[in-house]
Amino acid sequence: MGLPMNSESTPEKQLAASQEAAAAKTGRGPIPTGDTHDLAVALDAPLRDMCGQHLGQIEWFRSTWQRGGSATGFSTWTFEDGSQTNVIVKLPVGPQEYAWTVGMGTLDHTKWETENGQAMPVPRVVAAGEVLGGYDLAWIIIERLAGPALNHEINEPMLKDLLHTAVEFHAAASEVRRVDGEGEQRDWKHLISRSREALDYVNMPDIQRWREMLHKLERSLKRVLVVWEGRPRDTWCHGDLHPGNAMRRDMGSGQRGRCVLLDLAFVHPGHWVEDAVYIERQFWAHPEIMGKIKPVQEMGKKRRAMGMKIIGNHGELAAARRVLMAGCVPAWWETEGSQAYARGALDRLDRYIHMFAK
Repeated sequence: MGLPMNSESTPEKQLAASQEAAAAKTGRGPIPTGDTHDLAVALDAPLRDMCGQHLGQIEWFRSTWQRGGSATGFSTWTFEDGSQTNVIVKLPVGPQEYAWTVGMGTLDHTKWETENGQAMPVPRVVAAGEVLGGYDLAWIIIERLAGPALNHEINEPMLKDLLHTAVEFHAAASEVRRVDGEGEQRDWKHLISRSREALDYVNMPDIQRWREMLHKLERSLKRVLVVWEGRPRDTWCHGDLHPGNAMRRDMGSGQRGRCVLLDLAFVHPGHWVEDAVYIERQFWAHPEIMGKIKPVQEMGKKRRAMGMKIIGNHGELAAARRVLMAGCVPAWWETEGSQAYARGALDRLDRYIHMFAK
């Protein structure tokens, strides 16, 4: 789940603006922006021309979650040595996703089958560009991973794989670019206030208990924010880490596929517990699914095993993140409401708010 976008700036508006600017240079009219599938079909021929004989026919497909985002297609890529691989074609791609996908995933084909090539925690990039058909429009062609996404195999080993891969992603991302920036910015005080107001009209379970817990949270909020806003920002967090954003790379020889993280549009500077609690939150409604896996502890253990620094009190930081996210549940009820999730969030709020009480 990413941060809410400014209503004055959407991907469609940004894309339209770039197309109009390019059209002014090339004399071409703006290409369609209302449906990315139509956009992809219109740019199919220019893309294949740009890729020469390497890119095969593209099978574009529609999906409800793609509208307003990237169009996606299946194809094949023929390398210089004549070998072929199945690929995914994606366009248009936003600047954040483009920079991280290309920065972390670019690899010479001769190194694909090496240990390092097989171990990459993101899709390997076959080709990419920031101009297409005379327009300023980014596109990527990446390896097609074995499906389905990991949300089809929810169990303890899968969750451990996902958490370990996230740590490997953190390490690899820091090699691409030094961690820099403030990262996520949210008006937590306003969100918690909205949650209290929402209790007057939302249909949630345990309304009275929510009132009591949000009152405690507001009284403790300054201490929570001192902890959270003072966190070290020493990690490139994935920002949208969940089993639906991960697939497996076929390792051959019957080996279990290597977990690979997808969709790098929300990568941002922060503390690694953000990704850990993000995973944990997916299972607040059904904690039994995680079994004995505790995401924060598991990530911390993996970081130590890899020789990575653990800066700050990660237990306290995780508790602060939990109570802040749990406290926002009523405010986000209209879009994320779930009876079971609300009960799970309330239990987390009850369990950790005492750490910040007077």
